[in-house]
Amino acid sequence: MRTKFTPAHVDRLKQGEIFVFGSNLAGAHAGGAARVANLKFGAEWGVGVGLTGQSYAIPTMQGGVETIAPYVNDFIDFAGQHLELTFLVTPIGCGIAGFVPEEIAPLFAKALDAPNVMLPKVFVDILNKE
Repeated sequence: MRTKFTPAHVDRLKQGEIFVFGSNLAGAHAGGAARVANLKFGAEWGVGVGLTGQSYAIPTMQGGVETIAPYVNDFIDFAGQHLELTFLVTPIGCGIAGFVPEEIAPLFAKALDAPNVMLPKVFVDILNKE
């Protein structure tokens, strides 16, 4: 059973930690966790997908949940190839994008047992109910 979760507020990262946030495809990191990623963790303006600095962008603003799923799958694969890093997943899509955790959490089911992926407690609670 998972006992570690992404902290509710991340304002600093240790070496080897990556802030995973919801973005838009244009990489306009103007609000929410995307703004934090840009200001504090090296997310590059104009890069809406993948790793930059100590940030990993997952697009959430381009349509429904089905359009987010491939990007989450790519992230999970990436995390599996980079076990030297620890990924702190924020509740992506559950802010400005307007989704609810019950819609997004199932996308992370394959990450539930990943040793280097920390998920928000709300996602884990939902996944453990399924």
